[in-house]
Amino acid sequence: MEVLKKLFTVLICLFAMLQARAQSEAAMQRAYKSSYADEAKKNYAEAINDIKPFYSDGDYESNLRLGWLYFLSKNYTAAESYYAKAVRIKPNALEAKFGYVKPLSLLASWDKVLAQYAAILKIDPQNTQANYWAGVIFYNRKQYDAAARYFTKVVTLYPFDYDGNQMLGWAYLMSGNKAQARVYFEQALIIKPEDASSTDGLNKAKN
Repeated sequence: MEVLKKLFTVLICLFAMLQARAQSEAAMQRAYKSSYADEAKKNYAEAINDIKPFYSDGDYESNLRLGWLYFLSKNYTAAESYYAKAVRIKPNALEAKFGYVKPLSLLASWDKVLAQYAAILKIDPQNTQANYWAGVIFYNRKQYDAAARYFTKVVTLYPFDYDGNQMLGWAYLMSGNKAQARVYFEQALIIKPEDASSTDGLNKAKN
């Protein structure tokens, strides 16, 4: 009889826990629904407040969501902080890393941006977006050989991509390889005829 009483007590506690969890999850779903609605109205402060009661330092979803909402509200320092937590919680999640890049870029934290792109490419070496923007950063730093390596990956995957061909042409031109530059400027002009940037690059490569 004592065993049955203990079992009954355990079952009651388990039922209560499951019921409380279900209620909590339902409340969280309502909060996220409300947050999405407020975001659609550009009421970012309200959208943030919808999530805050359910925030946990170790919760990936709430950190990711708050990172995005603070980014939209142009509080880039707060956005960086929440995205950084999301990245730490799920280090293999690409969405968190791409999100993290947004406030970092506007804060001009380019070394941190490159670190995120490097982390993305370690997980997904063929990621076109990470390869392209890493190439752009190296190009802006006048590290043209490094830039060309990243743009080459983009063009290898997407031979008919205008941006990849144009930037690879400029990277080769600026590194002094005019013959290779001509190849990619000509390809870019097939994709986007009479484009000013590629036409300018091609003329420079011919001189």
